[in-house]
Amino acid sequence: MTQVTVIVEEHADGFVAYPVGMKGVVVAQGDTFDKAVAEATSAIRFHIETFGLDTLEASTDLKDVRIAVADLAS
Repeated sequence: MTQVTVIVEEHADGFVAYPVGMKGVVVAQGDTFDKAVAEATSAIRFHIETFGLDTLEASTDLKDVRIAVADLAS
């Protein structure tokens, strides 16, 4: 089983989900957390079918995901 880490952001108008460390751009959205994850999963599968397993190379050695704040005032 292949697993991909997915970030899910909650916004006022819904949820946005995207995979971490994947080559290429995959973004999904949904009215609920579960819908956004389901849409992201579908989009990731399509992306792999279209562009091949090489798109996962960047995520296979992923050990951690962190969130940082960029200070734009500096």
